[in-house]
Amino acid sequence: MFGDYSKDLLRTGIIEAKAGNKHLAQRYLDRALYAADEAEVIAEAWFWMSQVVDDPAEKRKALENCLLHSLRHAPARRALAVLDGKLKADEIVDPDKLPPAPAGLRKVDAQRFVCPKCGGRMAFAPDGQSLVCEYCTRAQRLGYEPQRAHQNDFVIALATARGHGRPLNEQVFRCQGCGSEFILPAKLISASCVYCDSPYVVDLEKTRDLLAPDGILPHAFNQKRAVKLLIDWVEKNQLKPEKQVDMPRGLYLPLWTFDVGGAIDYTGETVEVEQPSFDGVQQPRIARVSDQYALMLEDLPIRASRKPSAPFLRLVPTFDLSAVQPYDARYLADWPAEVYDVPLAEASLDARSQAYTRYKRDLPAFLYPLKLLHTSSENLAIESFKLILLPVWMNEIPLHGRPRLILINGQSGAVEGDLSIKKKAKKSDGGAMKWLSDLLDDGR
Repeated sequence: MFGDYSKDLLRTGIIEAKAGNKHLAQRYLDRALYAADEAEVIAEAWFWMSQVVDDPAEKRKALENCLLHSLRHAPARRALAVLDGKLKADEIVDPDKLPPAPAGLRKVDAQRFVCPKCGGRMAFAPDGQSLVCEYCTRAQRLGYEPQRAHQNDFVIALATARGHGRPLNEQVFRCQGCGSEFILPAKLISASCVYCDSPYVVDLEKTRDLLAPDGILPHAFNQKRAVKLLIDWVEKNQLKPEKQVDMPRGLYLPLWTFDVGGAIDYTGETVEVEQPSFDGVQQPRIARVSDQYALMLEDLPIRASRKPSAPFLRLVPTFDLSAVQPYDARYLADWPAEVYDVPLAEASLDARSQAYTRYKRDLPAFLYPLKLLHTSSENLAIESFKLILLPVWMNEIPLHGRPRLILINGQSGAVEGDLSIKKKAKKSDGGAMKWLSDLLDDGR
């Protein structure tokens, strides 16, 4: 009864707060806090208290008390982020009225990479450490100490339109070298000027509709090594390309990673004790148990690009994500990189679903001999996320009447391909080397 009374007080306080009657709302919320004994009611009362007090110190105290009782209270986390300057109030979107995707071209800023000595093109060398001039061979080390990529607060990011954004059809930037303007496909964030050949990287931090990468795994080897790995893989799988194979192309593909925390609510039955009945026969006593199974899953990978989905997803476990470096545009100098086309909001739903499915499958073993009757993901939450760029070498091999996508891990050299059908090559027709010999010569 007392609990219902505190909820009534809270409900009245919220109504008065929404009506703009701040002093009356404070009175009801104070009484609700005194009467409440449930953490959810206390947290909600403190949050609404933060909305009706004007002093920043009191507002912060109310929000911190709210999070003390409910760490995943999303509105409180957003409000505290606004107080801390991490989030601007005018960037927060109404979840019921998301802004429409902008139409037309997007003006973007782009960084140009030229040699400070001779003015030539600077390109990232696949050694993970330096930019190299193509003319005077001057090397410029990136000079980074080992660091971890920055983790982003999921609730704060999802409060903005960028958390829901997709790339536009086209984006335009002006070359700093020759003044020409270029149209860059929406799914690329790096390119070279077609006139002066200067390499550029789009600065996504200065755009309003996309999230910038947080980390990157630099390319670790060159095209010659990629060619050798491709040939070895084709020969190992006894494949026979039907046409001439092009050189592999180096690029970066995006990947979301999420930290998922919270708990899975469950209800089950177990045999608690065996008690003798009135006739001396022991009968098992079935007890129903309702509880939570706490979990924390770090760096759960979720695809950020739809195009190379199947081979790329198989390739993802072969990357050492602990080696991810903080993002720097210089890593992309003269290397194409693809923009994500799976928005953060959509990817987060997939991450939450995968985490729930994984633990739901294993719960019977974790909780044995409890017999599970029901589970719920209500208290699962995305804690944080990263957007990272992974190095790959991409190629297509014509097999069985169509090109088959082949991806090579640019860090470890692992290879995955879109091969739903595998047939051994006939020794009499030259095998793989019939169409790969020229490729090997070019690669050397």
